[in-house]
Amino acid sequence: MDRNIARLRERLAPVGVSLRPHLKTAKSIEVAHRAMTTPQGPATVSTLKEAEFFAAAGVRDIIYAVGIAPWKLAKVIALRKQGIDLAIVLDTVEQAQAVAAASREAGDAIPALIEIDCDGHRSGVLPTDRDRLVAIGQALTQGGELRGVLTHAGGSYAARGEEALRRCAEEERRAVVDAATILRDAGLPCPVVSMGSSPTAHHAHDLTGVTEVRAGVFMFFDLVMAGVGICRVEDIALSVLATVIGHQHDKGWILIDAGWMAMSQDRGTSKQAVNQGYGVVCDSSGVAYDDLILSDANQEHGIIMVRPGSSASLPDLKIGDRVRVLPNHACATGAQHRRYHVVHGTDDRVVAQWQRFGGW
Repeated sequence: MDRNIARLRERLAPVGVSLRPHLKTAKSIEVAHRAMTTPQGPATVSTLKEAEFFAAAGVRDIIYAVGIAPWKLAKVIALRKQGIDLAIVLDTVEQAQAVAAASREAGDAIPALIEIDCDGHRSGVLPTDRDRLVAIGQALTQGGELRGVLTHAGGSYAARGEEALRRCAEEERRAVVDAATILRDAGLPCPVVSMGSSPTAHHAHDLTGVTEVRAGVFMFFDLVMAGVGICRVEDIALSVLATVIGHQHDKGWILIDAGWMAMSQDRGTSKQAVNQGYGVVCDSSGVAYDDLILSDANQEHGIIMVRPGSSASLPDLKIGDRVRVLPNHACATGAQHRRYHVVHGTDDRVVAQWQRFGGW
């Protein structure tokens, strides 16, 4: 984890763009303190519960990077009254009008960023839709604060290869910079130009016009990121420790006490070139066995098998032996648990326990 964080920081430092880590993956103040530039932030969150949790731990500069619903504005205002610089995200005139009205009523100009659709992945305003961008910005400034523009290249998760990832990063940068230019040309403020996804953060070669980069899963990485080509399997810093509880020798199965409740049902690698099942199986020190995966899972049972088509052999694992299983999606697997048992490298001795939280 420390190495993963240092890698991205070192990549961004020479170009003078700040890192605003997304804390939704870890949901842990101990991890946040290692990922953020300062104990006060900056930070990104995906729920207001995260904002409340990290604010209580001293984080002061936060973007809630999910489109705002009007009923949530009371919570936003309450946090801002505690001295938290909490900014929100929106992409419609209706949301901007609601933010402006709530700001006027509270006597506090709530800062908001307009979400930009850089690749058709999800939500946001097209960077070519000048009229809509300006209308949102103008509505927001009738009481609220236009903090800037923000985008997320979710489509980059489907990219493969260095060149494709570089193109995604440039498309993301160009979209958000073009949107900022439109707003400024209309006489509207746009101090923040924010882009971010772990794939593009690691492959952007030009960040001209961008003020900050957001990324989240880079702290831990996972098998999906390894499949995209952002990291190696050896870089994955999150695993689930499980125990061998049975064998079905005639089927080539080893049973463990970690099923989909422990790993989550995320099967993100099933669409990639290498299907990792529910996870890659390692020994207790974190070294991956050759072509050994968690091929199937019930609620509390996991079935370990050699990857179909491989000539590898099942390891000689006895009842009570421990294995570590690397996850497809670190966010989803982490969400199944309430604490991290911290180890250093391949040493399986637990040196600390860090609490994490979940829910909304």
